[in-house]
Amino acid sequence: MSDHVPEPGRRTFLKTGLLAAGSVALGPALRQSAATASDKAAEPATIPMRKFGKTGVTLPILGMGGSAMVQVFIQAYGVKLLSMDERVAMVRHAFDSGIRYFDSARVYGESEKIIGKGLKGVRDQAFITTKVAVFKPEDVRTSVERSLKEYDVDSIDLIQIHSPAIERVGFEGAMKLHAELVKLRDQKMCRFIGLTTHVAFETVHKMICTGGFDQVLLAYGYFRKGMDTLLSHRNLEFREMCLAKAADLKMAIVAMKVMGASILGHNSKNLVPDYDPAALARLPAAAIRWVVQDERVSLLNIGVSMPEDVDKNIAVLRGSLKFTNEDRALLSDFASRAYESDYSKKMKTV
Repeated sequence: MSDHVPEPGRRTFLKTGLLAAGSVALGPALRQSAATASDKAAEPATIPMRKFGKTGVTLPILGMGGSAMVQVFIQAYGVKLLSMDERVAMVRHAFDSGIRYFDSARVYGESEKIIGKGLKGVRDQAFITTKVAVFKPEDVRTSVERSLKEYDVDSIDLIQIHSPAIERVGFEGAMKLHAELVKLRDQKMCRFIGLTTHVAFETVHKMICTGGFDQVLLAYGYFRKGMDTLLSHRNLEFREMCLAKAADLKMAIVAMKVMGASILGHNSKNLVPDYDPAALARLPAAAIRWVVQDERVSLLNIGVSMPEDVDKNIAVLRGSLKFTNEDRALLSDFASRAYESDYSKKMKTV
């Protein structure tokens, strides 16, 4: 694949002002081009933009999740695994379509390598992230160095303490991991520090309250799914506390599990096979609008498995973002059926 960004895509990108809005992360030459583009206020952005918390960065509100396109997790998303070249091309397609936030983690197998290859030649125009899932402070540097190697970069925009580590080592242990990330940030190996959780909302709330983080990534979708669990009412209350405190501290808030790990996407037809296909096709848009209505959310990190996922998600965000009564009725009706499926009944509620 060529490293050259196709000229029509580049012109469109400049005209929409996406470079201008994300110029904090870009090189001097591109910042100058972006400043010129920002004067064209009459031309709307391809994807709506929101400030990424207190970081000084503004990004399109749609990010590309890296867990839905790797061998270790693909079965859960209800689709077949694409070839390496196809997945690299999918990342580049997402970039050319206006996506700038790319999410990955050390435990996502080949994800970092795929994203790194897909963004080759345009790294300075993208915002890349990863996560450390180690349990000992002395292992943090090794994990980050491996991520740098896989991405083939000198620094990563955002490094997060991964939910599995937080669940394993608790607040005190996680803050020791944080101390190591601060050292790496001081050494310019990353720009910002975040944390993530599918289920450990009580611990993450305590971590947020320290004021030591720039960002939080939360399982936050209509369907109350964690990783491989369902969220209890108690955990949902702590999630709201996380959202409220993070917003007060002007942290960037990123929503994951927007589709409930494809329960409201590719897997919907498998969970409720007799559901109206036309209604199933409307589920992803309703799920996106449910999250977008919360203005505290900086960005939606949605895992993609196929190139058409990118196109469909962007199409939703180009349209009306109003969460309608029809959206609510559809999500409520489908979720009531999905919670009764064998798949959901096998999940523990925590």
